[in-house]
Amino acid sequence: MTYREAIEELETILRALETDSVDVDDLTARVERSAELIRLCRRKLRHAEESLDRVFDTLDDEDDADDQAGEETEEEFEGDDEDDHDHLSGGPGRAW
Repeated sequence: MTYREAIEELETILRALETDSVDVDDLTARVERSAELIRLCRRKLRHAEESLDRVFDTLDDEDDADDQAGEETEEEFEGDDEDDHDHLSGGPGRAW
């Protein structure tokens, strides 16, 4: 049963309880079924939350790795700029 189906059944039970005169035996059965559906919905919500947390953790790990790689790349470029600058300006000991 999907989350949506469980919610729809809960809504149906609620409407029936609000509009019908329900005998005690039927009321007990409907309340028990409602409790089952609520437990099912809670499990599905917890599962979805855990799955989303895993996805976001993975994204955070990738962002951290990208940030670290970006810092290393910036350092490499900074070093390259200095070498290029020396070459373009004649560098130390070079006559232009």
